[in-house]
Amino acid sequence: MSEKAASRRDFLKLAGTAAPAAAVAVATAGTQAEAAEPDLSSDRMQDTVHTRAYFDAARF
Repeated sequence: MSEKAASRRDFLKLAGTAAPAAAVAVATAGTQAEAAEPDLSSDRMQDTVHTRAYFDAARF
């Protein structure tokens, strides 16, 4: 029983330290992309500053 408890404890320690480290790695590794000028004659979704901001905010 103590071996299971130790492995659970070790897992929780690892999970508690790995999640914030992964979040920092993702936040610092990204590069900012330039948005293109909108093509108003197209009916497709445009790559604008607003759509880039939405996609950046929707990231997990």
